[in-house]
Order: sequence, then C-alpha cells, then structure tokens
Amino acid sequence: MVIFDTFLGGINQGLLWAIMAIGVYISYRILDFADLTVEGSFATGGATAAIIMTLSKSFVSKGAGEGILMSIVALIVAMLLGGLAGLVTGILNTKFKIAPILSGILTMTGLYSINMVIMGIGSGNIKANLGIGSTGTIFTKIEEFMPIGRNWIIFIVGILAIAAVIGMIYWFFGTETGSAMRATGNNEKMAKAQGINTQASKILGLVISNAFVALSGAFVTFQQSNASNTMGVGSIVAGLAAIIIGEGIFSAKFPFWVRLISVAVGSIIYRIIIAFIYLAGINTEYVKLLTAVIVVIALTIPLIKEKIAKRAGKGKGPKSKSSDGSSNQETARDNVTADADVSALSKTEDAVANGASSVEEV
Repeated sequence: MVIFDTFLGGINQGLLWAIMAIGVYISYRILDFADLTVEGSFATGGATAAIIMTLSKSFVSKGAGEGILMSIVALIVAMLLGGLAGLVTGILNTKFKIAPILSGILTMTGLYSINMVIMGIGSGNIKANLGIGSTGTIFTKIEEFMPIGRNWIIFIVGILAIAAVIGMIYWFFGTETGSAMRATGNNEKMAKAQGINTQASKILGLVISNAFVALSGAFVTFQQSNASNTMGVGSIVAGLAAIIIGEGIFSAKFPFWVRLISVAVGSIIYRIIIAFIYLAGINTEYVKLLTAVIVVIALTIPLIKEKIAKRAGKGKGPKSKSSDGSSNQETARDNVTADADVSALSKTEDAVANGASSVEEV
C-alpha cells in the first residue's frame, strides 16, 4: 500500500510539474532560448495563488463553489503575473540586447524580492513563505462534494489540466503566429528574411512559457498548501529532465502533439523516481545531486542510441551536436534539421501570403 501511495503521489507531482516542463519546452526547444526566468516565475505563481486564497479566506470558507471560484481566479492571476515576468525577460533580450541567459537571471533575481512582497500583501511585512492552512484550495473544495480521496482528486484535476494545456498549445502553434514562432526558433535569420517579426515572436513565446510555468507553481502550491520564495529553485533542471526523458522514450519523428505528451510523461517518470528516492530514506540533502545524475543519464541516452544504431549498421554518418551534447536530429528543438527549417519557413511564408489561419506542422 505504501508503494502504491508513493507511486500515485509521484504521478500527481509529475502531472502538476509537467505544466512547468511544457513551459520550459516552449522556450528551450521551440524558441531555442535558455530561459532561467522559470525559477522565479514558478515561485511567482505559487506566491500569487497563496496570497489570493489567504486574502479571500472569508469568501472561500462559505462553500465549495466559492472556494473553486477563487482558486480559478488565483490560477488566472498567477498566469498573468508569470507572463509579465516572461515579458520583462523578452524585452531585456530583444530591446536591450542582453544575452538570453543573463536576461533570465536578471528577471529571476528581481522576482526573488517581488515574490516576498506578494506574499506579504496585507501583513505590512515581506514574507519568504506563506501557508494556506485551513483556508482551502481547489483540491480541498472539490473533496467536499467528491469524497474520493485527495490523491485521486489531484490526479483527475492534473489530467484535465494537462489535457487543456496541451490542447491550447497544439492549437496555438498551428496558427500563423505560432508557426512564425516555430520558424524563429528553427532559424532566426531566415525567419527574419521571410518578413517575420522575430523579436515579437520571442517575446510572445517567453510570455506564454512563463505563464504556464507560473500556472504550474500555483497548482503545486494548492497541492502542498504552502508557497515559498525558494520553491522554484531547481525547476529549470527538473523541466529539462522531463523534456530529455520524454524525448528518450518518444522519437522526434512523432507529431508535435505526441512530443508535448512526451514532456508530461517525462515529468511523471522523473517525479516517480524522486518519490521513491524519498521512500528509500535517502537524505534529502542528496536529492539535488541525484537529480543532476538523472539529467546527465538522460542527456546521454541519444548518444547511446546513436552508437547502438551505428554498431547495428544503421548509422547515417556523423551528426552535428547541440550545445548540450545531444544529437540535433534526435533531441534538439522541434524540427531542427535543415529540411524542417526550410519547410517551416516556406509554409509560414505561404500562410502569411494567403492569410491562412493555420499552418501544417513542420
């Protein structure tokens, strides 16, 4: 029973954190932008959700309906503030020409103080953490009329949330704007030559990415009934681990929507591993080290697969390597091959010329 509960808890954690991983996927794979803002925007989402539920405690306590309503409001506001953080990073990079990594670090650093201010609203002081306590969240309020156990409620809400996020992203990146964003990530210079406003694409992509990261932070806060200014520390590594594990299982040849699902699957696998590490009684101080080891192992999967293919006589010659050491054809951002680049740009150009509302996936 303990093993099953641990397994289910890992799945639930993976579902909630998968939304963050999908946000990282947008910036890291689609935009080819190493965005460290996520470590701050994740906590921003959590802080926002916690303070809204705390300030509306008297309203939330009236019943399940009011509690769920305020939870939804908190989720939406968290996304807005997370998107605002992404906007700042995008402006720093595109308008002030600050390097992507440094832009993210600057925003993340600023959010450290902003998040404490958010959690201190109404108290007159800044706070490093804020507990929701008995106020109630979307999970506890649903439990009031669906007495099936909190873990199962989190599981159901997590599945629905992931399905909604993947559906929205899949639809968006099939539009003209989304296709222009993908073309920007594939080859910015060629995209610009085709008349695409690459700066706007980058900014919008970062806004969307961090909005989903903040949404994940809000869900995690609801799940643990507590928000902390440091809850986002290591989230970028967790997001990359989910992406790489998912890509190691699913081939890059799969459709775009399957690759989005692969990120969620990777997040679930990663969180299950972490859950069993805790169950094994390993000192929590070593969890970060083990996390780094898991990511390193995941990063080597494409190289191992390539060597196995070559030994089996299926190798197709040397492949260019990405900055993280993985094969561009297998684990780089969406459609990184030259053919995919040309196809993405060509289809985007046709869509712009014809006024089409969507573009076929690259």
